[in-house]
Formats: sequence, C-alpha cells, structure tokens
Amino acid sequence: MTFSETDLLLAIETSCDDTCAAVLRGDRTVLSNVVARQDVHEEYIGVVPELASREHLRLLLPTVRRALDLAEVRLEDISAIAVTHGPGLIGCLLVGLAGAKGLAMSRGIPLVGVNHIEGHLSAILAEREWEAPFVGLVASGGHTELVHVPEWGRYELLGATRDDAAGEAFDKVAKMLGLGFPGGPVVDKLAANGNPSAFRYPRAWLDKDAPLDFSFSGLKTAVKYHVEKEGVLDGDMGRPEAQAFLADVCASFQAAVIDVLVGKIERACTLTGTKRILLSGGVACNRALREAASQLALRIGGEAAYPAPRLCADNAAMIGVVGLARLRAGESDGLDLPAVANLDDLTFGSRWVQPA
Repeated sequence: MTFSETDLLLAIETSCDDTCAAVLRGDRTVLSNVVARQDVHEEYIGVVPELASREHLRLLLPTVRRALDLAEVRLEDISAIAVTHGPGLIGCLLVGLAGAKGLAMSRGIPLVGVNHIEGHLSAILAEREWEAPFVGLVASGGHTELVHVPEWGRYELLGATRDDAAGEAFDKVAKMLGLGFPGGPVVDKLAANGNPSAFRYPRAWLDKDAPLDFSFSGLKTAVKYHVEKEGVLDGDMGRPEAQAFLADVCASFQAAVIDVLVGKIERACTLTGTKRILLSGGVACNRALREAASQLALRIGGEAAYPAPRLCADNAAMIGVVGLARLRAGESDGLDLPAVANLDDLTFGSRWVQPA
C-alpha cells in the first residue's frame, strides 16, 4: 500500500517497564502519545522483568484504547501498526508484539517492526525537523549507544556500553544512597545543590581497547566504597552534614558520567567530521548533560539538540515516526516478525552501514 499523509498509524512500545501507545498521521503529526507507568517496581528499586511483562498484559489494550480515544479515532480508522520488536526485555517485547500482530491480523493492515534504538534517535522528528548528518547518543536505563547517522535511515554504531548503561548507573547509585527508583531525576535534582569537584570519581576512557565504548561499573563501585568508608549517610539523613555530603556525591558522580558521555561524543565528532549532536533516551532529560552537550557544540562550531522530556523517555510516538518512514519506503513485516532481546542480534538490514 501507499501510505499517505492523511492515513493513520497506531504505534506500540513495550520494550521495558512503560506500556506505550500512540496515534500518528502520515505527515508525522502526533495525535496522541500515551504512557502507562508501572508502579509495581518501586518496592524492588529496579525493574523486575516478569512483573513488567505481566503489567504489559494488563495495561496494553486499555493503553491502546486510550490512545485511540485521545486521537478521536477508531481502530477501524487505522491503516497500519508499528511496534517495537527489539532490543529490550524479551517478555515485555513479546506482549507488545503479540498485541500488534493480533490487531494487524484482525484488521488486515500492514505491520511494521521498529528497532527501539532507531526510535530513540528519531524521537526528535515527532516535534521538529532535524537534519543529518549527526552523532547521536542514546542513553537510558537499558542502553548507551553512540551512533553516527550520515543520513536518516542509515546508521553506523560507533560504540556501546560494556556493562551498565548510563541510566542503570544512575539507578544503582540512587539505590545505594537510599533515593528510590528511578534514580536519574532525583540524582540530577540533588546534584544541582552539590559540588561536582568535591570527589574525584574514576572515568573509564577505554583508550586502548575501544575508545568509543562505555563502562560505568567501576564508577558505580567507587561511589559505593567511598560512601561506605565515609559513613556520613549512616543514621539521621536529616542532618545538614549528611545532606551536603549526599549532594556532593550526586554532583561528583553525575559529573563523572557526563564527562565520559560528552568526551566520547567529541571523539565521535572528530572521527566522523560531524559537528551536529543529538541526545536521546531518558538520560537526555538530565539538565547537566544537556548543558555540557550544548557547550561542546558551541566549542566545535556545531549544534546540539534533544527532544522534549516526554519524547526522551520510552514512548510510542518515536516508534511511530520510524514506522511511518518504513511504510513510506514500501517496507512492512510479516506475522513471523520475531522479538529480539539484544542489540547485537538485531539488524536494520540495509539501514545499517559498516564503520569506515
């Protein structure tokens, strides 16, 4: 089929712990973008995969119905369905994929599988134009990838995390500091009142092995041992000295993460000759990261951009943007489309280009 600017697309995203559905018009206008947060993970201070899958089962159809209602359309008005099929938690992916397949089969309309990472990179297109080429950082609770985009639809993976993702490091440090889950927003808030130079936590540059890869496990461990050694946070957390120490730990930890993220972005810009920088993923909501990326772009004579916070975190509008691009290119998938947990096992087909 030829997907026109007036046709409607339903998009579904269930790669982790947010149940998401959106309706987009063929011209990329977002008519609705619904995110159902799962609150069952808070007591565990982290995402429990089996619980997340069960919550997706409970929330998926009501979330789709809500997205249709907010867009003031019916399922019968939908011309195609886009769905995340990887990477992500396999049980969560299967729920969204099964739901999308069932809806597509019942309506006899095209199904389009979308790579979650490509979705994050494309999220900005749900609110504005952003031209390639650029270097994109996808940083979230589950992913830290550095990607060169020579043109939209073609991607060169430059580097990825070897252990903890950046957002995962924020969550784990927040957990050890007793700050709850998710950790990114509260660490960012406390860091605003702390001294980022108070403590010199390690930066893993990986210069010899893989200068564009990331590693945050050593940083997380360094914070843990430092906090345990000082013992300042033992006892009454309301004490002024405990509050000041906590703010300094958050600021110093956050500075270490951002130094590495922005340092790797700069290396990627030098390697590719690109001066345009795009931040995406939940960590892209971080105030200090946005400022540091903007300062880097200013220094190298380029430009930095990042979507609105609602489009940085997992959402279905970003999946819909990629789905529309695939449909306009005449692409679709069969009902045998698999769920794929790992980025290494998931390809974009011709849309990936080999590193130079």
